[in-house]
Amino acid sequence: MTQEEKVVYMTTEPVNKLVCKMAVPTIISMLITSFYNMADTYFVGKLDTQSTAAVGVVFSLMALIQALGFFFGHGSGNYISRKLGAKEFEDASKMASIGFFSAFICGGLVLVLGLIFLEPLSVVLGSTKTILPYTKKYLSVILFGAPFMVSSLVLNNQLRFQGSAASAMAGIVSGAVLNIILDPIFIFQCNMGITGAALATVIGQLLGFLLLWNGTRKGENIHIKWKNFKPALYYYKEIVRGGVPSLCRQGLASIATMCLNHMAGGFGDAAIAGMSIVSRITMFANSALIGFGQGFQPVCGMNYGAKLYKRVKEGFWFCVKYAFFFLIVIAAGAYIFAPEMVSLFRENDREVIEVGTWALRFQAVVFPLNAWIVLCNMMLQSIGKAVKASIIAAARQGLFFLPLILTLPRIFGLTGIEICQMISDILTFILAVPLGISVLKEMKEEKEVLEEENEDI
Repeated sequence: MTQEEKVVYMTTEPVNKLVCKMAVPTIISMLITSFYNMADTYFVGKLDTQSTAAVGVVFSLMALIQALGFFFGHGSGNYISRKLGAKEFEDASKMASIGFFSAFICGGLVLVLGLIFLEPLSVVLGSTKTILPYTKKYLSVILFGAPFMVSSLVLNNQLRFQGSAASAMAGIVSGAVLNIILDPIFIFQCNMGITGAALATVIGQLLGFLLLWNGTRKGENIHIKWKNFKPALYYYKEIVRGGVPSLCRQGLASIATMCLNHMAGGFGDAAIAGMSIVSRITMFANSALIGFGQGFQPVCGMNYGAKLYKRVKEGFWFCVKYAFFFLIVIAAGAYIFAPEMVSLFRENDREVIEVGTWALRFQAVVFPLNAWIVLCNMMLQSIGKAVKASIIAAARQGLFFLPLILTLPRIFGLTGIEICQMISDILTFILAVPLGISVLKEMKEEKEVLEEENEDI
């Protein structure tokens, strides 16, 4: 399918059918990616509490690395999607190369600086004295995957925003599956412990990167070319415009995790391990929602670029409605089976299970609110409403969570840590409702203006 044919398809196919078709590969890739993020925690959890906590500590840096990938990936991908909708193919091709090579260079800087400042970085991430040796072992290997992790996310998002969701899925899923296979082999059979978990992750990321790169060479997908890497302020402004919401969301999630680790550390290693496990479980629960939203994003971007505002709104409400009912079911299951879920990672560790159970139940109560929060954020980001998208993205893990995690534990102790995310989600929902509705009204008005202009013609 040529780029022209792809644009026609994305702007004429029934919206609900199109969103579902785009969403299936992204949901699968998000679930498996989330599952492989849980894999290290699961297998390392068979070793000891300190190793489990160390994986949770390093996850905050991995979230920051992912934030860079999503910044360049969503920033360039949103632009590519809109330009394809407007049939400006050459401009889209330039952005693809600029976004990719910029991300790879940033990943390389993370690798070098991380290795130079390994121990202080481990402490900043939230390591206690007992966890520090395990954190350094795990982190020193994970850093080698940084350039591939960042650039893989860029390729994944660029392919997805072009409507090539299946190619995007293949690279991410293959790397994740390999990681899951290698984890028990390296950790137990090769007796490498936590170092083996890190090595499995890096090898999986490298495979995913190679497959995604190969996906850009197939068919009519935009090819990444060094000759097109001509950095210009205009393109970086567009990357910032489309990528800052993701950077806010993921970057603040990293900072929030660091603060959570530091505050939980005051209550012992079991508190860090318990909250780390809950973070993985909730991430897995939200991954299907994010995958669903990612299926909507290319549909949203291309139709908005083509000024088909009715189709954008139709797709948005379709996604919100079905996501809400899906999350109600997930929330009920998480609340009822919270102890069993947590014990999968730290069997017979009563203290870790108790911390994780209460934290998971508190968060499950507000799961359904994420339907509006996440999809509203994705819509605003895809249509270039960077300020409003950034406010929502920053709210959940930043504007609300950070003040809460720094104050509530001092008032309510360990319970204050467990309820932080629940309260933050409620406040973010209250903020996101008027921001989302205001943009939907804008699109309605723009649609009416276009109809009047067509009537005059």
